[in-house]
Amino acid sequence: MTSPLTRPAPQEHWTPRLWGTLLVLCAAMFLDALDVSMVGVALPSIGSELDLSTATLQWVVSGYILGYGGLLLLGGRTADLLGRRQVFLVALAVFALASVLGGLVDSGPLLIASRFVKGLSAAFTAPAGLSIITTTFAEGPLRNRALSIYTTCAATGFSMGLVLSGLLTEASWRLTMLLPAPIALLALFAGLKLIPRSDREKNHDGYDIPGAILGTASMLLLVFTVVQAPEAGWGSARTLLSFAAVAVLLTVFVGVERRSPSPLIRLGVLRSGSQVRAQLGAMAFFGSYVGFQFLVTLYMQSLLGWSALHTALAFLPAGALVALSSTSVGAVVDRFGTPRLIATGFTLMVAGYALFLRVDLHPAYASVILPTMLLIGAACALVFPSLNIQATNGVDDHEQGMVSGLLNTSVQVGGAIFLAVVTAAVTANASDGSSPQAVLNSYRPGLMVVTGIALAGLLITLPGLRTRRPQESVVVAGSLTKKSEQETVTVAD
Repeated sequence: MTSPLTRPAPQEHWTPRLWGTLLVLCAAMFLDALDVSMVGVALPSIGSELDLSTATLQWVVSGYILGYGGLLLLGGRTADLLGRRQVFLVALAVFALASVLGGLVDSGPLLIASRFVKGLSAAFTAPAGLSIITTTFAEGPLRNRALSIYTTCAATGFSMGLVLSGLLTEASWRLTMLLPAPIALLALFAGLKLIPRSDREKNHDGYDIPGAILGTASMLLLVFTVVQAPEAGWGSARTLLSFAAVAVLLTVFVGVERRSPSPLIRLGVLRSGSQVRAQLGAMAFFGSYVGFQFLVTLYMQSLLGWSALHTALAFLPAGALVALSSTSVGAVVDRFGTPRLIATGFTLMVAGYALFLRVDLHPAYASVILPTMLLIGAACALVFPSLNIQATNGVDDHEQGMVSGLLNTSVQVGGAIFLAVVTAAVTANASDGSSPQAVLNSYRPGLMVVTGIALAGLLITLPGLRTRRPQESVVVAGSLTKKSEQETVTVAD
C-alpha cells in the first residue's frame, strides 16, 4: 500500500531538514501542554477582570478540554484521509488565531468560545503531528529517538507553562493567552518549508460520515458529562441520563464501525493486547498525574500560602528531569523494550505518590516534596515516550493518524475522568470545619485515589512483560496479516 507520506531512507545521522521537521512538530506539542498549564494560574485574574462566577470560570479550562478530547478521533482519521501536512498546518494556523482572540476578548462567553476553538485545533494538530513522525521516521531506533524527544516536549511545555504563567500573570492574564500565538506562527512558517508534503489517502472506500458524527458526539458528551458531574452530582438524574446517552451513542458507533468499509476506527486495532495496554496505560498515566497536580497545587497555594511562581518552581525538578533525559530515552527503549520501561515508570509513580501522603502543614521539601517530584519526573521520562512508541509500532502508515488520535483521546479522556473522580473523593471527605488540618485531611483520600490509579496502570502493564520483545513491533491484526503476506511473496520469489 502506498504511504500518504514519503518516508526518507533510514539513516544513522539526521539531516538538517529532518531535525527541522521534528522541531516544528515538537513546537506544536510544546504549545498544547504550555497552554493547558498556563491558564490554570491565570484563572483568578481572569475571573476578577471579566467578573466571572466560579461556575463560569471553570469553563475557561473545560471548554478547551471539551474541544480537544471530543474531536481527537475525528482529527486523527482526517489526517489520514486528507493529508497529514495539510491538516497539521491548517490546524496550527487556527490555533494561532484563537490564541490572539483569547487575549483580546472582553467577555466570558467569547473567551470560552476561543478556548473551545483552540482545543478543537489541538485535536487536529496532536494526532497529525504524531503520525507525521511515525511515517517519517522508520520504526525502530530512529522512531524511538524521535518520539522520546517529541513526547518530552509535552512535559517540558507543561512545566514551563507553570513558571511562565506565574511571571506573566503578574503583568496581565492576557499575556498568557497571547504568548502561544507568535510561537505557533513561527512554527507554521517553518512547517510550510520543512514538513514533507503528503498526499490524501487514495485507497479508501469513501468517508465514514456516520461514524465521524457518532464518534465526535459520544466523545463530546462523555467529556462534558465528566466535567459537569462534580457540580451536578454523580448520582443526579442529569449525570446518569448523560452517561446512559453516552453508552447508547458508543454502542451505535461500534455497530457502524463494524459495517463501515472505511471506519473512523478500525476495531481490529483493539484485538492487540499491546495496543490495549498502551491505551489503558495512557489513561492511567495522565489521569493520575492530572489529579496529583490539581491536589498539590491546592495544597501548596491554599494551605501553605505559596505564590503561583513558588508552586511552579516546586514542580520544576520533575520537568527538568524529563527534559534532560529526552535524547537518551530512545536508546533505553531500544535496549529494554517498552513494557519494561512502562512498568518501571509506573512503579516510580506509585512510589512518588505514596511518599507524598506523608506531607503535613509543615512540609519537609528536601525529604518529601523534592524526592516525590524527582520520582514522578523519572516516571514521566520513561512512561510517556514508551506508551507512544508501543501504540504506534507495527501500525501501517495509512492508519497512523487513527491510532495517534485514539492514543490522544485516551490521554484526554483519562485526564478528565480521573480528575473528576479525585475531586469527588476530596469533596466527599470534606468536613464542616475549615481548619487547615481538616482541609488537608480531605485531600488525603484524593491522593490515595491518585496512587491507586497509578497502581492500576502498573497492573495493566505487567502482562506485557511476558511478551517477547521481537513481537512488539507487530501489534495490529491487520498489519500482521499484511506482513505475513509480504514475507510469503518474498519466499515465493
